[in-house]
Amino acid sequence: MEPSDSVTHKNGRQRKTAAVNLQFDSIKDREMGGSGPEAEEEAEGLLQGSDSEDRRRSKVRPGLRKELWNILLLLFLYVLQGIPLGLAGSIPLIMQSKSVSYKDQAFFSFVFWPFSLKLLWAPLVDALYFSRFGRRKSWLIPTQYLLGLFMICISFTVDSLLQTDGSHGPNVVTLTAVFFVLAFLAATQDIAVDGWALTMLSRENVGYASTCNSVGQTAGYFLGNVLFLALESANFCNKYLRSEPKDTGLVTLADFLFYGGVVFFISTTLVAIFKRESERSHGKRTVPKETQGVLETYKLLFSIIKLPTVLSFCTLLLTAKVPPPDAVTGLKLVEAGVPKEQLALLAVPMVPLQILLPLIISKYTAGPRPLDVFYKAFPFRLLIGLGYALLVWWTPSLKQDGGFPVYYYAIVLLSYALHQVTLYSMYVACMAFHAKVSDPLIGGTYMTLLNTVTNLGGNWPSTVALWLVDPLTSKECQGPAGQSCDSLDEATLCVKEGGVCVATLDGYYVESVVCVVIGLAWWLWLGKKMKRLQEESPAAWRCKVNQ
Repeated sequence: MEPSDSVTHKNGRQRKTAAVNLQFDSIKDREMGGSGPEAEEEAEGLLQGSDSEDRRRSKVRPGLRKELWNILLLLFLYVLQGIPLGLAGSIPLIMQSKSVSYKDQAFFSFVFWPFSLKLLWAPLVDALYFSRFGRRKSWLIPTQYLLGLFMICISFTVDSLLQTDGSHGPNVVTLTAVFFVLAFLAATQDIAVDGWALTMLSRENVGYASTCNSVGQTAGYFLGNVLFLALESANFCNKYLRSEPKDTGLVTLADFLFYGGVVFFISTTLVAIFKRESERSHGKRTVPKETQGVLETYKLLFSIIKLPTVLSFCTLLLTAKVPPPDAVTGLKLVEAGVPKEQLALLAVPMVPLQILLPLIISKYTAGPRPLDVFYKAFPFRLLIGLGYALLVWWTPSLKQDGGFPVYYYAIVLLSYALHQVTLYSMYVACMAFHAKVSDPLIGGTYMTLLNTVTNLGGNWPSTVALWLVDPLTSKECQGPAGQSCDSLDEATLCVKEGGVCVATLDGYYVESVVCVVIGLAWWLWLGKKMKRLQEESPAAWRCKVNQ
């Protein structure tokens, strides 16, 4: 029951992904790599600045007023980035209400992988550009135009792709392909915006880039996920927004995609015309030419991956999010009868918490050992995973004719809030450690490596967890004798004979127990190895450019 994240993002999640969806950890991990000949000194200065609030305020306030428009522009660009991710995050909830299989949900979860794979093309975005147009605008403008065009084109067919008839459900393969392209374009836009933030803001204000990232993407995800699901729901609109009930909501997915595409076209045109890009200006950070070409960039990237410390850390990141199967929890609640728009609306009171948590937790991760916070939060995340399994088991017994009682939603909200605390504690700790050890010789590529590996470590367990639910579930046909529910055809035949397939063992509960056991073993063994990486010297994380 992670915020979508996989619908991700996160990461984005991050990833995952801050995310408001209750099914995937799509919180997208922020990239805060610096650049320039004094990169190491700048990184240390930023970390030291976070330790001294008064000194930081005295330096930032005058420059902040001068750069307010740049900060607002960054915030807006990140909001745009979150909208298609939020729309993608809403599709699994819609499909679950149409009774698609968990294997189909697993297939669609690949939509959230581009943020975990953008390392493959990030060096291209760093190295290839038209100098007259601008290093970052060379990618930002065409990418956002393509996003707008693609959203408008999808709007004419998406309703038919989601429709069901007698023997056929939603066209999951086409939906996955379509939204994968959207996520790919959003990830490319993210690389360009993250790189532009390093030169758009002055040295003393560059820390606001990560704030714009987290707040902007959360707001965009909210618009594309929570707001859309509420306005798309006929029940919600009839109950709260209409005097006369109707069979449909105020908007459809096609409407939202179409007008979202129009917004992309208009805003991108304004940025292309009125915002000039300059890498050298008074008070701004001077960014030298980082690489001579794409091949050199990939060689540098390969030299980073070969570092023993980086390789060990990436291995730990890829295995740290195996437990528990949070990606399945939200879908199980929808399957149990909880309205998808109600689940989405529970994220509304979480938005202030998602904004405040990084600010609060960063006070404990600003020191030399940020991963200690990750290690302490890990067992609590395991306990919350078991709590989610108990919540799913308890949900059907509380269903009433008018829905679910208010106290049930209060318990779900409390569970979600506790989950956010543990999730953000681990997330912010990782981001702080990334900023501490990264060697930003090739722009954001070093940070992109660590952040995308973090996202991938959250995405592949979600996909596997969704994929395994059906094989681990045992069902029997109640009613006609001699029938079974071992396959889809047999289950269909059972229903035709007047029977019903009933789960005798739900694979979700099997996954919950097994993953907690695996997670406890990881915490006791590999978790301590992760903590020891903090004792490595800064030189162990530096790549040698001239080798």
